[in-house]
Amino acid sequence: MYVGRVKAKRTVKYPKSNAKPEEMKEAALAYETPAAPMIRTQIYLNKHEYDFVQTEAKRRNEPMASVIRNFIDEKMEIPEDAWTNNPMLEPTPHDPSFVGHEDGGINHDHYLYGCPKKWIKVKGKYVVAPPLPDDYYENPESGAAYDKMLRELDETK
Repeated sequence: MYVGRVKAKRTVKYPKSNAKPEEMKEAALAYETPAAPMIRTQIYLNKHEYDFVQTEAKRRNEPMASVIRNFIDEKMEIPEDAWTNNPMLEPTPHDPSFVGHEDGGINHDHYLYGCPKKWIKVKGKYVVAPPLPDDYYENPESGAAYDKMLRELDETK
């Protein structure tokens, strides 16, 4: 049995940016990794995966390792239209008929998933909601009593 030291992982810090899509594309190109020495690794493939890679290697007249590296490189490429046709980079459409929840930003889990609220409004200020009872999820009566108490305390109704 091998017992060795494990290197501590360093967190990667990315620079903050308020850049436009064109500038972000240029920044992404700056982070391309330079050619580095190869690292030997092993992977397990099931029969279908192995047969597929083997067939591709024969068709391309390349070793299996080269085919697998090419597949990885293809997945790592950022598509050209990612910077132009990306709905996440578009401004939020204005909908005058939309009425959101006053506390939607701080209690989004409640509105999206039905979790108990983490913040409630009391006397005009948001405060942390009382802690959940230990049996909140197991005991429906306890959960209902807690939810009723929150509704009575919360002013955001």
